[in-house]
Amino acid sequence: MKKLLIATGGGDAPGLNAVIRGIYKSAKKSKEWEVYGSMEAFNGVWADPPRIMKLSRNKTAGIHVKGGTILKTTNKADPLHYPVKDEHGNIQLVDRTKELAERIKNLGFDAVISIGGDGSQGISKALFDHGLPIVGVPKTIDNDLAGTDLTFGFQTAVQIATESFDKLVTTAESHHRVMIMEVMGRDAGWIAVHTAIAGGAEICLIPEIPYDINKLVEKIESRYEKGRGFVNIVVAEGAKPKEGSVVSRSPEEGSRHIRLGGVAFTLSDQLKQAGVKVEIRETILGHVQRGGIPTAFDRVLASMFGVKAFEMVQKGKFGKMVSYTNNDFTSVPLEDATKENKTVNPNSFLVNGAKSLGIIFGD
Repeated sequence: MKKLLIATGGGDAPGLNAVIRGIYKSAKKSKEWEVYGSMEAFNGVWADPPRIMKLSRNKTAGIHVKGGTILKTTNKADPLHYPVKDEHGNIQLVDRTKELAERIKNLGFDAVISIGGDGSQGISKALFDHGLPIVGVPKTIDNDLAGTDLTFGFQTAVQIATESFDKLVTTAESHHRVMIMEVMGRDAGWIAVHTAIAGGAEICLIPEIPYDINKLVEKIESRYEKGRGFVNIVVAEGAKPKEGSVVSRSPEEGSRHIRLGGVAFTLSDQLKQAGVKVEIRETILGHVQRGGIPTAFDRVLASMFGVKAFEMVQKGKFGKMVSYTNNDFTSVPLEDATKENKTVNPNSFLVNGAKSLGIIFGD
């Protein structure tokens, strides 16, 4: 029997378990492969002894309806920039992908499926360059991975954000307030734009369109002057003013990514300083968007990603990532999937359509 290893890396997303189940059920049907999972991305491979779980029918039964991942995950210990203490106790980032690829081979694995976003697929590309037979599966609630129209987890995140926004609309109207809701997305505004359209927001702020605070004040004041008496704003965590920067904190030890979050409160202060007199309240959804039961759409998408990934392993189509393009399941080279982030085009029909609905972006 051949041995297949699955790893789930980066942030968790609804649908991860559905991918794992799709891979396992397809492999079992082939009767040629045993499937294993590395715990906490590739940390399970690094561990001594290795923390690797053999998957079974009992372990995967019914998991497609559950959030999170049975294999656990992490966005730290990136093997491309692995934190190692030098003799002086200082942290140095070193590339350990060649060592990781050799370690996986020495454990007897014939192929790997890596489920993750742009960071994880960048690792997949490096491992493939070192001779590891690997296939990628696109995962991120941010929907910012190139090479695929959609990533699983995104639709569920939008659904959660929209349901939360709907609740804020009623309290905004009841209290004649300005309500600001901050959503995830890092450098991409996909969640924010979709939520704003679905929820009927008056203002949507995204990283791709730096905002003019005076334009927002004009919109707010016009709403109150017309007697509508409330305003609802969706702001992406990576949004920033035309003359300013994103709201962030330093990375945690072992992570290279700055921590975004808090722009809702910064925006609230900016509006007050610009002359907005009405009450403003802020809500940060945070990790609520990442958890819980995946929607039916994401269950289907993730399940088919798992089936397609195993099909690629069987056919030896390594160095590629599963892709959902033009309503079909295909694949793209890992190099194409990781060369750039897929962000919202400010001149796209999506943005112009939102403007036609009366949503302003502060430009």
